[in-house]
Amino acid sequence: MQQNNILVTGVNDPESLDKVFAIRRKVFVEEQECPPELEWEFEDESHHFLATVNGIPAGACRWRKTEKGYKLERFAVLAGFRGMGVGQKMVATVLNDLPPDSSNIYLHAQLSAVGLYEKFGFKKHGDQFEEAGIQHFKMALDKQI
Repeated sequence: MQQNNILVTGVNDPESLDKVFAIRRKVFVEEQECPPELEWEFEDESHHFLATVNGIPAGACRWRKTEKGYKLERFAVLAGFRGMGVGQKMVATVLNDLPPDSSNIYLHAQLSAVGLYEKFGFKKHGDQFEEAGIQHFKMALDKQI
């Protein structure tokens, strides 16, 4: 069986960003029926990442600094690439990309992704809530080393 080569890289050139936005459009707007106007915000202040599997665009995500800390956002993996470890590789890459002195690292996890983030030490905080018509939990990384 062929080993999948999963590569996650930070991107900011227009061609790569077009691929990032196309993946997010497919997953969030088309599949999950999120309102498009809620999907496209904070793009200029975010650090974007593109995941590829054997050179084919497969996933996208980003992080940005907010008034509350560092927020991981918009983790999306195309349907044909789910279950291959793309999401795990994206989370690991983004966490490694954050500034060394980062604190208050958090995200809003869709229910189906809570287990993924728990593998990296994120813990649920507060009650379940709805965002863009989808149930989420706020999760934070309690980095106490």
